[in-house]
This record gives sequence, structure tokens and C-alpha cells, in this order.
Amino acid sequence: MNGIFFTLFMVFVVVMLALDLFVFHKKDHIVGVKEAALWTAVWVGLAMGFAVLVYFFGDWMVPPADATADLAAYRREMTSEFLAGYFLEESLSIDNIFVMIMIFASFGIKKEYYHRVLFWGIFGAIVLRFIFIFALGALVTKFSWLLAIFGAILIYSGAKMFRKQGEEEIDTENHPVVRFASKHFPVTRESHGHDFFHAGKMTPLFLVLLVIEFSDIIFAVDSIPAVFSVTTNPVIVYTSNIFAIMGLRSLFFLLSDIADRFWLLHYGLGVLLCFIGVKMIGGEFFGWHIPTLVSLVVILGILVVSVLLSMMIRKPAKC
Repeated sequence: MNGIFFTLFMVFVVVMLALDLFVFHKKDHIVGVKEAALWTAVWVGLAMGFAVLVYFFGDWMVPPADATADLAAYRREMTSEFLAGYFLEESLSIDNIFVMIMIFASFGIKKEYYHRVLFWGIFGAIVLRFIFIFALGALVTKFSWLLAIFGAILIYSGAKMFRKQGEEEIDTENHPVVRFASKHFPVTRESHGHDFFHAGKMTPLFLVLLVIEFSDIIFAVDSIPAVFSVTTNPVIVYTSNIFAIMGLRSLFFLLSDIADRFWLLHYGLGVLLCFIGVKMIGGEFFGWHIPTLVSLVVILGILVVSVLLSMMIRKPAKC
């Protein structure tokens, strides 16, 4: 891995986060659909711009292990891996958006504070995923059979999505994160605007932040191993993850009011997890090799078909 590239990438992430919090969202406000759509387009555009950089400078960012490698082919493959990882993470993150919508609704958080909570939630996710991805990358490099284990976990997770009936309710009083925080730290049940702490005590807004961080950790157990199914390069896994989760806030606001319309997307993500799981197990035990470009087409195909069918087929009353 090129240290200069990674340093520049992290500087870019920090600058974008600073602009987001201290310039574009300095004041608490309800993020409307137009603003969310604009920022979604910005983040998708930045991700596509990064893919172009990978296409032309991929070997400088992450030099190939084989010094005699065809650099043009290597760059193309890295670009395909980045795009597949990005769209896979973006697709799976939609299910996490549904969970976040339920968390905010269950805790009764005002909409003007959503962005503040999501901002710090994503900041925490960036740090945690750095540790998780590079640790997992080192393990996978040394013990490739771990991919098969993660593949089995993904198939199980995908199958569970078909068994869910309706929306799950969140018990705000008995949630394990809330109980742990209430037991070990001073907590106030009164809200104090957008403050996470008041008079040395955690506010309900901070408890929501902790619950969202916890849900992201659970989500990462599925999503990160899934991205390792299309590339075992930790740099590509991390950069594709970061671009996806950086755009998660705008996607949340874009989908929050219309999420119920895409009722079949949940099942499509179940199919996607099962596909990735089978791919990982087949690759480890049977030598199956599904080209990255094919995986990218399958990922996008499942996402598009799920959305289209959701729009064409009316949601049953009990779904």
C-alpha cells in the first residue's frame, strides 16, 4: 500500500467531514428531499471520480505484488473491484437505513437532530471499519478458509431476511446498549436540544448515537466480509466502504419518507447475501471463480430488479 496515497485519502475524508459539519450543516435543520438528492448525487459522483483515479493510477495507489503484471489489466481489475465493493456496500447499507429509521422513531428524536447523530455515527464507523477491515484483511491473507466461514454466515443472514415478518420494534428501555449505558454511566432521560451530554450526564440523543453505532457493528459483520468476496485487497475494501458510508446520511434522508415503498428490496438483499455467501464457499472449496465484472452486474441487477418489482407490485397489507 502506498503510504502517500492513503494519507491523502484520509485527509480528503477529514476535510469532507469538516465541511459537512461546520459549513454545510452548521445549523440544525430538517434535511429535505431536494437537499438529500443533491448530496446523494455529490457522493455518488465522488465515488465514480475515485473509480476513474483507480483506473488511471491504480498501480500507484496499490502496487501489484507481481512486478511483471500487465498494469493496464491490473488497473481495470482494481476499478471493477472498487465499483463492485462500493455498490455492494451501498446496496446492503439500505437495510441498515431501515433500522436507523426505526431507531429514530422509537426514541422519538426530532428530525432536525437526525443529521448530527448520523454524522458522529458515521465518524465512529470510519474508525471502527479501519480496524476491522485491515485486521480481517491480514487474517484472510493468512487463513483463506475464513472466507468460507464468512460465506456461511452471509447465507444464514440472507435466509433470515426471508423469515422476517413486518417491522421489528425497538424496546428503548430494554435495549442492551441502553441498559449497559444506564448501569455504568450517569444518564438523564430529559432531552437538551442537540447536546449529547448535559451536566455530566448522557442525554437520550447520545444513547441513540450509541444504539446506531451498535447497529452498524452488527451490520458490518455481514457487509465487510461480503466486500471481501469481490476483493481481498484491504485498501480497495476500505475505500469502497468509506465512500458508501460517507454517502449513507444523504441516502437516509432521501429514502426515509419513501422507504416503505421499496418493500421487496429487503428480500432482494437476502438473495444478494446468499449469492455472495455461495460465491465465497464455492471459491474456497470448489475453485469457482466468478469474474469481478460479473459480480458487479449481479449486484446491480438484484438491486434494480428489487426496486422495480417493489414499484410494480403492491405491498400486501400484512407485509
